[in-house]
Amino acid sequence: MELRNIAIIAHVDHGKTTLVDELLKQSGAFRDNQAVSERAMDSNDIERERGITILAKCTSVEWNGTRINIVDTPGHADFGGEVERILSMVDGVCLLVDAAEGPMPQTKFVLTKALALGLRPIVVLNKVDKPDAEPDRALNEVFDLFANLGADDDQLDFPHVYASGRSGWADAELDGPRKDLSALFDLIVRHVPAPAQIARQDEPFAMLATTLSADPYLGRILTGRVESGRIATGTSLKAMSRNGDRIEQFRVTKILAFRGLSQTQIDEAVAGDIVTLAGMTKATVADTLCALDLDTALPAQPIDPPTITVTFGINDSPLAGRDGSKVQSRVIRDRLMKEAEQNVAIKIADTPGGEAFEVSGRGELQMGVLIENMRREGFELSISRPRVIMQEVDGVRNEPIEEVIVDVDDEYSGAVIDKLTGERKGDLVEMKPAGVGKTRIIAHVPSRGLIGYQGQFLTDTRGTGVLNRIFHGWAPHKGPIQGRRQGVLISTEAGVSVAYALWNLEDRGRMFIGPQEQVYTGMLIGEHSRDNDLEVNPLKGKKLTNVRASGTDEAVRLTPHIKMSLEEAIAYIDDDELVEVTPKVIRLRKRELDPNERKRASRKE
Repeated sequence: MELRNIAIIAHVDHGKTTLVDELLKQSGAFRDNQAVSERAMDSNDIERERGITILAKCTSVEWNGTRINIVDTPGHADFGGEVERILSMVDGVCLLVDAAEGPMPQTKFVLTKALALGLRPIVVLNKVDKPDAEPDRALNEVFDLFANLGADDDQLDFPHVYASGRSGWADAELDGPRKDLSALFDLIVRHVPAPAQIARQDEPFAMLATTLSADPYLGRILTGRVESGRIATGTSLKAMSRNGDRIEQFRVTKILAFRGLSQTQIDEAVAGDIVTLAGMTKATVADTLCALDLDTALPAQPIDPPTITVTFGINDSPLAGRDGSKVQSRVIRDRLMKEAEQNVAIKIADTPGGEAFEVSGRGELQMGVLIENMRREGFELSISRPRVIMQEVDGVRNEPIEEVIVDVDDEYSGAVIDKLTGERKGDLVEMKPAGVGKTRIIAHVPSRGLIGYQGQFLTDTRGTGVLNRIFHGWAPHKGPIQGRRQGVLISTEAGVSVAYALWNLEDRGRMFIGPQEQVYTGMLIGEHSRDNDLEVNPLKGKKLTNVRASGTDEAVRLTPHIKMSLEEAIAYIDDDELVEVTPKVIRLRKRELDPNERKRASRKE
């Protein structure tokens, strides 16, 4: 049977997973009466809740005698580590572009990686049936992007189709019949080359591990593309690290291949196919699994370095241990090490005291998803404010810079430009009309300046703006950037909050808590209306008297308090504050500064 390996890449929310759903349905991967949920590839609870793809996942379909292995990749830059690994498994990519929005930051990111590997993309102009779609403009922008990224002549001569993933059709012409996806299937079979590895089936077995997961029955399992040779169940293999060091010898207990959404056991795998092997105990991502007589490891795709660091610590607040079952630093460390093993874009380091851990990654969303997964597993944590990672280049201190693309109503563009280029030390690169009263702003802004900016941005644009960001490069340090302007309201008492006390405190600022909530000394219960911190008592009840009259008692009507999401809370806190995360609640609190931090804080002031 003919074989094709292809990845679907795109910016977040451009329709990758929906298109894969339709490819599975129209290829006959499901029975006629089979119940299939929407976005079937998004199997993770958080992926379904947020409507984004976090983990790269494989599937396989058959079309006219050709098996097509399809990889659905994440669309958010914070999970780019998944994309970088996956592209080494495929021979072609489908670049999905929203016909209304055109190429966006993540489009540029994944396309750069694909072009560098010499892959020839197929461009799918998706959502052409939307009222604001401009497929011709989007196609021209894609061509310009290819040229700017240094694509060669073969890559610039890319084929394209017009599609609607939701409606399940793709056509070579914009005014085509719009019946099904056969035009896209045929184009993949024609344009994507068969794996070159097929010619190496008689050589010794070798495979590069690309993704790691665990099965309750099989234990550790590794997925990758077979680079050479054949493998049968029961064969003995060895695992080597990137530099050729031997890790372990093991016997293959099971070989699984992707068939539709499920994995099916097969007796033998051959070069070029994407399969999953079980039986190893130590091998991990980027290791080479090979025959015992091979001594050279396969080259692994380099992964871009992390740009931010967050400190994960034990929850040592007065309310610790009430909600979660996993509170010890040893258990937290084991969980973080397990995450770093599966996710090559995350790095873990111990702090001197051993009670906290420095977790480095790509962005606030990646950190937020990791913390959310841990709290659902029963962990209690204290989380610090994210800090950017600096680099020394020729004795000059450099910081990460991100490319920010903002689509905003014309009337709010001035406020956005002022915040990005004035307060946050960004450089305006381009500003152009985006149609229908919208302006597109492109700026290069220090990563430091974007921490905590999302909430301010939504306020400035009355919730109508769309902000996308991606790592751009390194630049000399741009000097101090002003952090949060407002102070906070800090509880001086421990107990249960009282509605009357909160009502009297509303003049002081916005509340983070409501009545009848547990509070403790040092907990942040609101945002002060001024720039200094203020200690307040949220437990103070109304003094009782013997006099009661309808005209003297005031009704307590509270303004709804602010309920922050996990990412909002992490971005909101200052350097001397922590986010307390438990399976049930998210709280903010002050933390004790060590002597060195106190000196730095006083110098800042």
